[in-house]
Amino acid sequence: MPPASGRAVKKIFLNGELSDLTLLEGDKKNYLLGPVGKKREYAFLPPPLNPEKNDQIQGFRAGEELPVLLGSGLGFALEAVLEYLKKTLGADFSLAVVDKEADLLKATALRRKYSRNSNILWVEDDTPEEALKKLGQWQLRNKLRPFRCLPHPFYLRLRPDYYGEIRKNLEKSARLNFWEKAKYPKFTGKKPKLLLITSGYFLIGEVEMACRRLGLEYLLLDMPDVEVAANSFIEQLLNAVLTLKPDFALTINHLGVDREGILPDLLARLELPLASWFVDNPHLIIYNYNNMVSPWISLFSWDADNLPSLFAMGFEDVHYLPLGTDAARFSPPGPDAPRRPRTWHSRVSFVGNSMVQKVDARLKKAAPPKDLRGRRQEVAAAFAQSRENSVRAFLKQAYPELMPSFLALDSLERRLSYETMITWEATLLYRLSCVKAILPFGPLIVGDQGWFRLLGQDTTGWRYHQELSYYTDLPLFYPCSEINFNCTSQQMKGAVNQRVFDVPASASFLITDWREQMDTLFEPGKEVICYHSPEEAGELTSYYLEHPEKRQPVISAARRRVLQEHLYEHRLEELISKMRARYA
Repeated sequence: MPPASGRAVKKIFLNGELSDLTLLEGDKKNYLLGPVGKKREYAFLPPPLNPEKNDQIQGFRAGEELPVLLGSGLGFALEAVLEYLKKTLGADFSLAVVDKEADLLKATALRRKYSRNSNILWVEDDTPEEALKKLGQWQLRNKLRPFRCLPHPFYLRLRPDYYGEIRKNLEKSARLNFWEKAKYPKFTGKKPKLLLITSGYFLIGEVEMACRRLGLEYLLLDMPDVEVAANSFIEQLLNAVLTLKPDFALTINHLGVDREGILPDLLARLELPLASWFVDNPHLIIYNYNNMVSPWISLFSWDADNLPSLFAMGFEDVHYLPLGTDAARFSPPGPDAPRRPRTWHSRVSFVGNSMVQKVDARLKKAAPPKDLRGRRQEVAAAFAQSRENSVRAFLKQAYPELMPSFLALDSLERRLSYETMITWEATLLYRLSCVKAILPFGPLIVGDQGWFRLLGQDTTGWRYHQELSYYTDLPLFYPCSEINFNCTSQQMKGAVNQRVFDVPASASFLITDWREQMDTLFEPGKEVICYHSPEEAGELTSYYLEHPEKRQPVISAARRRVLQEHLYEHRLEELISKMRARYA
């Protein structure tokens, strides 16, 4: 930063040491400290930061406040604060120094002297707004501890519109006493208030609609990228807490939660519980995050098989919460329903991703060595047959010779990409075997272009349709098929997917692969028709195509069960009940 226009800085030495600076601007002369020197720079420090004061009136609370020096001066105050913080807190301390006077810093050499001290944040921004934003982000990284402003009098006189403005805002922030206002008893009302935290995942819309139907008060806090806009997010969060006074926060798949664990730390300080509902494999998600285990976090998984491993990771409060459906969206088409394209009509249809592009993308990201790459289909096929949900655990059990190569992948991202790739490859192989079983019935396959790579460019015996919108198309599409065929992703071995609820809700017929947790949700044979192998899938498809009268009783019974037990309103009520039991 260039020196102030027209300003000259003169050094004053005493006994060979720098004792003061003189600023010359035209006929005006300013001394940084004047004749009292070091005493003047200590004077604005409160005890016990001030080495010359022993009283504790308005004393600084180390570890509870964030010290912010406005101006580094000659460094006497800076050195005193550093010495005290090191003595009191060891290496775990933070200090901010706001100083944009490049010419003074060059004369004192303080910026260069402490440039490698990672405990010090230097704030040199041109405007108070930019400086305050940087300080706000620093405060966020330090668990939102209150600021303690330490203003050097010389700098307040030098630039009152800069240092004075920053001082005013920091002291105002400290006086707000936010934490006292943010602490309030939870679950005191008959109906709880929810803070919905999201970053665009589709299921949050269903949760929001369920809140409306249940008459629950809520706020939706959309945070596309916490790490980019952390300061803005925290400001929105704190405003939401003071405005709504929610009983708990809810997120899907931990989306909206930053990977550094800042948000969980903040929620814990607010004593605001967080419910995170995983509707995808948590082991492919949660290892990306730090500082997640907290008494203020409750986890819900759509797959009951995940509960033991989540408990083993240290989470205290873990529950099974299956998927559901939105009956206002998935319902029998009425007379006013939009006209459906003729290309949608079929005897048998399958809606699903081929997983081809997903496997390719994860394989590229993982960049595994030759042994892992060469045996990926073998490992994936075996993983599909295993009851194990974790690829890492499966490798250790079934392919111990590959574990050294897996562990040698040099980053968490590469290891997770490999695990995800094996999961998607297992899904691809399993899904392909199931789809091949229904090819004799000329199915309509709705999905990505990867199906041509798996089944060939010749579509004799099957028809292709590009992907359809979950919200606007699928509710109208399912009733166009005599049989909706389903096969579940291998990221879950015992749980059921969304289609098991959506298809019956739309009064349509479903044949799906059997999953262990299915039997607790529907009555087999009466409310759901399941196959246990690709061969059985073909047999059941043939049977129900030949006996259409057998389909309607299943459709009616399944829809009745869905409306009674499997709506998102039911899931939200169950989640609220668990949160109330723990945190009320």
